[in-house]
Amino acid sequence: MRMSVELPLWRALTGYRILTLVYVLGLFVVAYPHYAHPLGAAAYMVALTAWTAVTWRRTASAERCTRRFLVADLGVAVGGILLTSVIDTQARIMDGAATLPSIWTAGAVLGFAIKGGWRWAAVASTIVAVANLVERQELARDTVHNVVLVWVASVAIGYVVEVARASERTLARALQIEAATRERERLARDIHDSVLQVLAMVQRRGTAIGGEAAELGRMAGEQEVALRTLVAGGLVPRQRAVPAAATDGAPAVGPADSDPRLPAGPCDLMALLAPHVGAGVTLSGPCSPVVLPAAAAAELVAAVGAALDNVRVHVGADARAWILVEDEPDAVLVTVRDEGPGIPEGRLAAAEREGRLGVALSIRGRLRELGGGAEWLSVPGQGTEVELKVPKGTAPEGGRRGRARA
Repeated sequence: MRMSVELPLWRALTGYRILTLVYVLGLFVVAYPHYAHPLGAAAYMVALTAWTAVTWRRTASAERCTRRFLVADLGVAVGGILLTSVIDTQARIMDGAATLPSIWTAGAVLGFAIKGGWRWAAVASTIVAVANLVERQELARDTVHNVVLVWVASVAIGYVVEVARASERTLARALQIEAATRERERLARDIHDSVLQVLAMVQRRGTAIGGEAAELGRMAGEQEVALRTLVAGGLVPRQRAVPAAATDGAPAVGPADSDPRLPAGPCDLMALLAPHVGAGVTLSGPCSPVVLPAAAAAELVAAVGAALDNVRVHVGADARAWILVEDEPDAVLVTVRDEGPGIPEGRLAAAEREGRLGVALSIRGRLRELGGGAEWLSVPGQGTEVELKVPKGTAPEGGRRGRARA
């Protein structure tokens, strides 16, 4: 497909050919009594009008404007220039009278410029320049002026078209890279929420049990490291849904647009967060429903789940955590606080470099797609607070996606 900037150029060329044809016919009517062979001039004008009428759609797009048509179009223009020396009087030619096609010729040259760039334009304008010099039979100032003007204009337009094409290709490549990066982050986030946590759990349980289970745990740990490296370094193939039985009761992993558990339309964030409440987790928020679009609410709940998973992993399975929901006029703010030892300065950046993507993707990446953000406030020995903020009326790009946790 041609770039979008070309279409207006082709339309402009079509309009230019029609307008210049009207101008050329007006010149012909005025100069008709002064031609040496007025009937010959009239015959050429009929042919030029018929050619323009028959081929006007040819210059409407790059696909229709073929090389063969451009050569024929240029032939009509050059033929009219050379025919001028036969049809018009020598006195009028020496006085600088316009050729039969006059400025209509520039349309043929501009077609070469838009189609093939500045090199094609240079060749076509040079042919027209030679034809004008042959018709005039001398290097008159007005002839040289017109020739140089057509040559410079066509080459400049051709160069601009080439630059625009290169820019369009660069933009298309950048959009592809951005789309691939967003898909990589989404897949990595889903993997972190399921496979990586299952492997980590197997490693911990196997090491604690010992024996053959310890070897299984060691292998699970190796696979976890390999998978983290793959997720952090490149695209990951789309994962198929994992049955609940395969993860010892963990919910299936898959896109939310195929997840029947995700409610349709706006939903209450407090109701979605309620399953997290337990002996070690306390939920506080407004008495009235905190309404968000279903997809945005699901992503926010998944981010809260990832924060709670971090509390269990880094603080302990029996650690206390508090969830506070604040319904602001233009955004929803969820704070997850724990009573752990806090996060050392620079630890989050180091974890991301090591391929541990819980913060980078499962939390921060989700909220970034919603137009929100996440901030960590941690004081050594006084626990950690994670503030998750999501603007109201937002939804993740690419459709609704549900939460999946191990």
